[in-house]
Amino acid sequence: MTTNAQPTTGPVPSFAVHVPDVTLEPEPLDPAQIVSGTPEVTGAVLWESADGKQLRGIWQITPGVVTDTEADELFVVVSGRATVEVEGGDTLELGPGTAAVLREGDRTTWTVHETLRKAYQISLS
Repeated sequence: MTTNAQPTTGPVPSFAVHVPDVTLEPEPLDPAQIVSGTPEVTGAVLWESADGKQLRGIWQITPGVVTDTEADELFVVVSGRATVEVEGGDTLELGPGTAAVLREGDRTTWTVHETLRKAYQISLS
């Protein structure tokens, strides 16, 4: 695949996408997660395992401050900037090219300074 990948299940296919060209769909935030601003989330699942426990995709959030409880995730920031405070842990400064790991159950506060887009791998239990 070279542009918009379609979600697939089953064995992991080999594919490549041009991240800026992936069509992202709205993923409404729970209003209780919004601390300040009017952040909007969009995303696209590029691959999902047959059991639904592994996801790979693209995710984007516009400026604002939100809270979340994380899944087990590895991601790389493609564009934008944010600061992520992990409750009881580190504060992560994210920017283009930053790779990060969040652990399942981490309670986080995301302060998004510039619209942030990331490519991710999530493992659900």
